[in-house]
Amino acid sequence: MSEPSPRNSTEEHVLIELRRIIRSTQLSAKTLARESGITPSQLVALQMLNEQGEMTASQLAISMHLTQATVTALLDRLEERAWVSRLRHDTDRRRIRILLTAEGTQQLMAAPQSLHEKFLNEFRQLQTWEQTSILAALQRVGVMLQAASFDAAPVLDAGRIDRPADSE
Repeated sequence: MSEPSPRNSTEEHVLIELRRIIRSTQLSAKTLARESGITPSQLVALQMLNEQGEMTASQLAISMHLTQATVTALLDRLEERAWVSRLRHDTDRRRIRILLTAEGTQQLMAAPQSLHEKFLNEFRQLQTWEQTSILAALQRVGVMLQAASFDAAPVLDAGRIDRPADSE
């Protein structure tokens, strides 16, 4: 009978760190949903609308690096909760403007700081070479996991982007 081959401790540590990142993202999303009834992706959409003012769904899709269909479903959820409103453009009736409502602004102000925001605050403090090194390593991991073609927003979130917060 042959001895099981010992695992490379570096391999194990990499897998452990990947799992920790996934778990942290999942727990953060659940906490955000429990405390404020919002998903990380919904929070980022509200933040973008707050910063940019009115936007079209296509502008929001481009800003969030998501498909138009995904953003439409996300906006449906936000509109159901009266956090955004869709209004036809005054001169071009085919164009729909997305606006943050007063309720959406209140929701945004009441939401706790997300893992996404915490990460960005820390990441921005790194040297440029450290940021580039992290990016290169993560891009390589994405290729190794065959994840390069996935639709992904620049937000730390787990699961479907357009899911309701109460599905956490």
